[in-house]
Amino acid sequence: MKSSCAGRVVVVTGAGRGLGRAHALALAQAGAHVTVNDIGAGLDGAESNEDPAGQLVEEITRTGGSALVSHDDISTEEGAAALVDSTIEHFGGLDILVNNAGILRDRMFVNMSVDDWDAVMAVHLRGTFLTSRHAARLWREAAKAGKQVDGRIINTTSVAGLYGNVGQANYVAAKAGIAALTITMARELERYGVAVNAVSPGAVTRMTEKLLDPERAVGMEPAHVAKLVVWLAGERARGVTGRVIYVNGQIVSVADGWTAGRQVTLSPEWKPEELDHVVPSLLAQATPAARLDGSVPERGGM
Repeated sequence: MKSSCAGRVVVVTGAGRGLGRAHALALAQAGAHVTVNDIGAGLDGAESNEDPAGQLVEEITRTGGSALVSHDDISTEEGAAALVDSTIEHFGGLDILVNNAGILRDRMFVNMSVDDWDAVMAVHLRGTFLTSRHAARLWREAAKAGKQVDGRIINTTSVAGLYGNVGQANYVAAKAGIAALTITMARELERYGVAVNAVSPGAVTRMTEKLLDPERAVGMEPAHVAKLVVWLAGERARGVTGRVIYVNGQIVSVADGWTAGRQVTLSPEWKPEELDHVVPSLLAQATPAARLDGSVPERGGM
């Protein structure tokens, strides 16, 4: 049987370790030509002398796969453009973009520096914007030229971004932004033949290993998340767009996202004090805020 991504050209950012590495390996095994992008930075984005991207490319090619190394910094406009352009030059095109790169600089909100905020936003949110924009322009030009386009953008959000988490204001805001950006991109790019989805992963990586209880972490391998990425990149996912999909070990679910709750219509000349009764009533009927795992507490309970 033909591999699910046979002959397709894929870029995976932040692919040297963790989830990105699992994605790149799984996509290569599914028959894709993969550009492995990673600058080799530490968890906080600081420079290092490591080259995980180069090592992974060697591993993929040694086992018969097709891979290209990229050390471009996707948080810069020049780096994002160079990543896409070099992929096209080497493989002859681009079909799938997996935005996975990210760093952590956890602090309580009141202690967070501007540098901590900007660094996380730059890699997660601006990086996703820049690489996606460059790829989208390529696909838009092809569609306008009458070519058949089947482009895929697979972004990486987080349960923290969807439901909030203490001590990660910068990361949460960036990941929430990516989830919202995914929906907007999907609506704008569908006309050009491009599907855009986001993955909300539950996996043990260097980003999460200190946050997870060992018992809770059982079965949370990055390889499970990679299976969803391969599926979203494949033929069976054609037409799926604008969705945030959660995967954690054997569990897969589709996030419902923000929805309008019950509403009350007031008179044209309503006064602020009328909300004394209206808002508490609406809150009593509203779905409670979700826990970090996405589950909803019982009303009046925990």
